[in-house]
Amino acid sequence: MAGVNACVKCSMFIFNFMFWLCGVVILATAIWLRVSKDGREILNPEGLGTNPNIAANILIAVGSIIMMLGFLGCCGAMKENRFILVLFLIGLLLVLLLQVSAGILAFTLKTKTDHVLNDGSHANMSLLSLKNEDRKMFQKAFSEIQEKYKCCGLVNGASDWGNNFQYYYKSCECPDASDSSCTSYSGKTIYKQTCLPLVRGLVSRHFSLVTGLAFGLAAVEILAVIFSIVLYGNTRKK
Repeated sequence: MAGVNACVKCSMFIFNFMFWLCGVVILATAIWLRVSKDGREILNPEGLGTNPNIAANILIAVGSIIMMLGFLGCCGAMKENRFILVLFLIGLLLVLLLQVSAGILAFTLKTKTDHVLNDGSHANMSLLSLKNEDRKMFQKAFSEIQEKYKCCGLVNGASDWGNNFQYYYKSCECPDASDSSCTSYSGKTIYKQTCLPLVRGLVSRHFSLVTGLAFGLAAVEILAVIFSIVLYGNTRKK
């Protein structure tokens, strides 16, 4: 029995140390998702009633809590303290519920965002050709997307910019006119690829990452719950 208990105790400590590392990874990834500027103006068009950063915010909280729980679990395993183990178990179950909520929310938001991107693409396209001062922030952000992802325009290409093309054409410019991915427009060599498909892919990757982290770690946490219950049971027999 002593050998089994020592094995469970050691396994619990190693598991919780890895659990703490998972918390660090989740926290870092969630912060990156939260502060990333890629497609921010596209991800928040008029008509999207829910903030797409909610899932990332939940994961920031989850990552922080997991780091604390990992430390708590290590202490409970080494000291075989029943109070700490119960505290760890309760906290772990709460985190599990939060993560499942984040995963479901991310999936729901992805579906809703895809719908808004499809329906609002023409409305957002018109923002590129407007000369209003309050639209310049959107245009500047979209220009940065074009430069980073080597695309031009939202739906129809460079023509989406209208007369504003002369101000933002540099972000569309293709360095090699002979490249098959380039075309000519208003005397400029620009990228053929429009940005909407790339933005869709970016949104999909972000939400998939959030969902994958939430449900993937949930499976790991179920193992942690099992280890905690076994160790708690062994301490009661002493």
